[in-house]
Amino acid sequence: MKLLEYEAKKIFSDYGIAIPKSTLIVSQHEAADACKRIGGSVVLKAQVDVGGRGKAGGILMATEENCESVAAELFGKEIKGLAVKEVLVEERLSIQKEYFVSIAIDRSRRSPVILFAEAGGVEIEATAGEKPDTVRTAHVSPLFQDVPGFILRYLTHGCEKEIMPVISALYRVFREKDALLAEINPLVITPSGVLAADAKLIIDDNALMRQGIVENRDLTEREALAEKHGFSYVELNGSIGVIGNGAGLTMATLDLIAHHHSAAANFLDVGGGAGSDRVMHAVSLVASVPSVKVIVVNLLGGITRCDEVARGIIAAGVSQRVIVRLAGTNEAEGRALLEGAGYMMLDTMEDAVAAAVQEASS
Repeated sequence: MKLLEYEAKKIFSDYGIAIPKSTLIVSQHEAADACKRIGGSVVLKAQVDVGGRGKAGGILMATEENCESVAAELFGKEIKGLAVKEVLVEERLSIQKEYFVSIAIDRSRRSPVILFAEAGGVEIEATAGEKPDTVRTAHVSPLFQDVPGFILRYLTHGCEKEIMPVISALYRVFREKDALLAEINPLVITPSGVLAADAKLIIDDNALMRQGIVENRDLTEREALAEKHGFSYVELNGSIGVIGNGAGLTMATLDLIAHHHSAAANFLDVGGGAGSDRVMHAVSLVASVPSVKVIVVNLLGGITRCDEVARGIIAAGVSQRVIVRLAGTNEAEGRALLEGAGYMMLDTMEDAVAAAVQEASS
């Protein structure tokens, strides 16, 4: 579960990480009083569970004089399909230097990994990709309760010493809150000290009860539909819709698309034993993603019957090209139904993905 910024910042503050002065509001009419309490220029941040809020117009500057009108503009927006219901009014910082610090799980090493960069902000991913040597990485044994001093010194070499206790505190948050990701981007140096200007915290869903967290996520319309039908669904940024059964097979399909230097629009796992209605809803859902040019359906028939899958695809009747690879139970029947309805059937996952990539690029 991804916490909202103000929720993550409250936890960070409880662990001794300094955060900017701020007030949460739930209507534009609270904005003027919030600005007066904070004083001076402020930043209004939409509290929605999506990334890239700034580029999507979800972070706006304001003063005491125009705070209410700027808040009204935010509350009237949808950010990537989510209505703005809460806004964080925060002091505008005088930033002298930005850093990036993130802690996640490296599954290949079975240990937490800390990433630290002497740059922060919305372009950190591009910076890391273009200049990987600017990001320092250190693995921490899961047996350690805290980050060893030598690792802190390596990560922050040449930086302000005040950053080291922030990384230590963030690591304690990561461990004690059962986090999958704990991140500050940017961690800023200001005249008043080191502050977490933004905060990201993702808690393992399996630990929510232990952490005493009641799940209360805003869902996009498609995410809500996926949850209603029991799909494992993640929206991505590409143009090729993907439907599979089983997380491994679906991920392998995404990997193949990336191998062909293209990008998937989503991850959708229909699960085992999917009948025609379930497949129909899956295909319709993926087709509703605006960026989808072509859909690749890659299913193995075990308890899932290929003829039922075929009937679901045909019933969806979407406008995009649907390229299908089916294998397993009732495969011949499914193939006959799809070929009779004019759908492209291919024998292997590799061929299906290659055809989808070609279709998406045409």
